[in-house]
Amino acid sequence: MVRLRGGAVAAALMMFAVGAGVAGCRTGAEDSPGAKGTAAGGAALAAVDSLTVKGRAPKTGYSRERFGTAWADTDSNRCDTRDDILKRDLKDVKFSDGTCKVSSGLLTPDPYGGQDVKFVRGRSLVDIDHLVALSDAWQKGAKYWDASKRIALANDPLNLRAVGASANRSKGDGDTATWLPPDKAYRCTYVAAQVAVKKKYELWVTSAEKAAMKKVLSGCPGQKLPSGGNPTSAPARFHAN
Repeated sequence: MVRLRGGAVAAALMMFAVGAGVAGCRTGAEDSPGAKGTAAGGAALAAVDSLTVKGRAPKTGYSRERFGTAWADTDSNRCDTRDDILKRDLKDVKFSDGTCKVSSGLLTPDPYGGQDVKFVRGRSLVDIDHLVALSDAWQKGAKYWDASKRIALANDPLNLRAVGASANRSKGDGDTATWLPPDKAYRCTYVAAQVAVKKKYELWVTSAEKAAMKKVLSGCPGQKLPSGGNPTSAPARFHAN
């Protein structure tokens, strides 16, 4: 047996760490934007080919209200969806009402911008982003759904992530072909999550979107497809206009 001295051991460990991931892409489960603790659903790159490719439908008829009241408590845990995601994604969380209403916390780091962002309730430095924007979903299948499925998508933890407001507000309703997080290290995780949501809800993609997804994920072929989240139908007590 060959015994490595201290410097050689460190070098060997560094080589292993680089080989275990793709340079410039975070691939750890801690970055998955779905419900924590759920099993990965296989390679995200392979899953892209399972998505239907069609042209973007008109935005006619879209409004946020078509997806129900914002942050509805569809999982019936007596906390609204926004607070659920803040509790999941922030560190050093403090509450103003038991263990539900988040008053402050730290987003470390903001997955889109890469910087730490302090959350204080009432100040718009942290947003809850729909990874697949609701308007994008509307134009790629959701306009034909019943209200229950649209409400489920809008409140599914698999499709939600706490992010810095500054970077997020440049996204609009962009898909992978038109917008990616400024922090390049997060792009593999971000695109894998979009693939997972579109696959789960049977939303289609445009040809440009599919090509952009494959381009990003080809740089991290080991990136896993996140899974979990809520059912694709909201409880019957919820309604949308």
